[in-house]
Amino acid sequence: METAVFKSYENGYYTFLFDNGEDMVFEEVHPRVLKQYDLKNDKTLINKKFGVLFVEVFDDTDDDFLIYRIESLKPL
Repeated sequence: METAVFKSYENGYYTFLFDNGEDMVFEEVHPRVLKQYDLKNDKTLINKKFGVLFVEVFDDTDDDFLIYRIESLKPL
């Protein structure tokens, strides 16, 4: 689990700033996480620090297609 700050939700993309200074954009969030945290609408979550567990999702039909999906968020 890595530490990151939630920065924004815009047009279906969730942006987090990780401790190493890099922004990472996630296209998917596990439905269980979205039930717990309304990242789309709850503005109080912006700039909150979380422990983030994510996975890389590859498309078997396109070797160049890769997205990142958040599997778990833990407030820190």
